[in-house]
Amino acid sequence: MLRVLAVDDEVPALEELAYLLRQDERIEHVTTAADGVTALQDMVQMIGGGERLDGVFLDVRMPGLDGLDLARLVSGFPSPPRLVFVTAHEECAVQAFELEAVDYLLKPVRAERLAEAVRRLEAAACPAPQQGQDDVIPVELGGRTRFVPQQAVRFAEAKGDYVRLHTVDGSYLVRMSLAALERRWSEAGFLRIHRSTLVSARHVSELRFDGGRVTLTVGTETLQVSRRHSRQVREQLVRHPRNVIS
Repeated sequence: MLRVLAVDDEVPALEELAYLLRQDERIEHVTTAADGVTALQDMVQMIGGGERLDGVFLDVRMPGLDGLDLARLVSGFPSPPRLVFVTAHEECAVQAFELEAVDYLLKPVRAERLAEAVRRLEAAACPAPQQGQDDVIPVELGGRTRFVPQQAVRFAEAKGDYVRLHTVDGSYLVRMSLAALERRWSEAGFLRIHRSTLVSARHVSELRFDGGRVTLTVGTETLQVSRRHSRQVREQLVRHPRNVIS
């Protein structure tokens, strides 16, 4: 169970965020603060008094001590709580990368998107033990079977009833749907960037914004992110440090 602090200078937005957080069964307790200074004081008091604080849901633009400055101060704590930015300002995502935020939500916050942020916060605050070996996909190659490890796959493309797995050593065609592969590997950091493309976040070396277009560099490939998936992909990649070009 998580104990969190929600910070926003807009009272209606703060009340709505706190309400949604309290509806999540993974949240044990929600404290609120209407400005950065009060939030900092609350955190010092809680942590100094031995109270557990797992995460902070933090607005960016606030008068006085804004969210980014507050996050930098929090990073100096001996055991800092994890950060989730909640903002109407999409352009602050790059700075969120640098501050190692768990997630970056854009207002208005959707309940299902907030639930995903809570899942990430829970995973970061209470990491699960390693689950055995890396998953593998068996590939038939002319009478031979090659086992392609999940970690070696940079991205996957739908090809009719098949999926082509792209690795550093080559590509392999397997008979399965992209949707099935997404369900199987979603918890391992594979992101849907297009209706026909699934990408491993660990292999993304660059995220580029060019007007309304978003592209990813994966190995030697440049992959286009569809408009439908661009917002989700940018939000999901916040938890992984990236080279970001705008």
